[in-house]
Amino acid sequence: MTTVFVSGASGFIAQHVVKQLIEKDYKVVGSVRSAAKGDQLKQDLDTPNFQYEIVEELSAPGAFDQALKKHPEVTVFLHTASPFRFDIEDIERDLLKPAIDGTKNALSSIKKYGPQVSKVVVTTSDIAMSYVNGDSSSPAITEDSWCDTTYEESLTNSFAGYRGSKTFAEKAAWEFVKQENPNFTLNTVAPTLVLGPQAFASGIRGTLNTSSEIINAVLKNGPDESTVPDINANFIDVRDVARAHLHAFESDVKNFRYLVVQSQFCLQYVLDALNKGIPSLKGKIPVGDGSKTEGLKSLPKVDNSRTRNLLGEFIPLEQSVVDSANQILNS
Repeated sequence: MTTVFVSGASGFIAQHVVKQLIEKDYKVVGSVRSAAKGDQLKQDLDTPNFQYEIVEELSAPGAFDQALKKHPEVTVFLHTASPFRFDIEDIERDLLKPAIDGTKNALSSIKKYGPQVSKVVVTTSDIAMSYVNGDSSSPAITEDSWCDTTYEESLTNSFAGYRGSKTFAEKAAWEFVKQENPNFTLNTVAPTLVLGPQAFASGIRGTLNTSSEIINAVLKNGPDESTVPDINANFIDVRDVARAHLHAFESDVKNFRYLVVQSQFCLQYVLDALNKGIPSLKGKIPVGDGSKTEGLKSLPKVDNSRTRNLLGEFIPLEQSVVDSANQILNS
């Protein structure tokens, strides 16, 4: 029975990764920041094949040393832990350093104390492949694209900091493999904006994670469209992101960046999906007038055909939105 280490195991994406691993009869060791998070995940999974280790600070030197020393049975390491929030006080301290140093720490610990680890997967983001001022006239974003931001630009605001954190953390991972020549092979998984249900009902609360809050905001703010923030972005369902992580170590693919993007979406598409898919919501949520689709025309093009050839069909937006809403409404 293969044992997989999942860092940041209590995160939105990571919980789905862990859930799919358990369903496929893997043993899982997850790192969490507190016993409370670990105990909740253990309760949700309800299986002897999951255990957790506490790693409080990703950026602390040797953060993963003890966890890997304790678990010589681990042969696959999935590094999903990285901050994703915009309400921060210090961009470098709260976004850039945890992402960059956390990735370096994980890989260094694996090389020192996990020589038996043969596969490593690092979660990044399509923002690490996107151009700072990219639009529909820019070259299409592909698995080979890199964000053109600088470290100095990353310090200007929280969104730029998030963009930089993903870009420089992923670059650090590839640089580590190039320079250190470790025993493991590396793949990265780069999702776009991630929607979809929580892995467990216990994850439903007043305020959800940043991306899921889009659906939550529509459901709880009534029929006035002005109370719901507009959005124009690309979309992928969280269950497909988790599936990509498993494919990234189960397959023979190596040195590959999985660009997991399903389609473009905007607030109007979300409203259409909810009004059509859940008839009981009619009159309780906005309908929209169609004008919100205009912003999609300026989005950069995406060509992730190589990733799609590996992973096959993705969950469509309509199903993702309805599944998320039903989970919230039934909680």
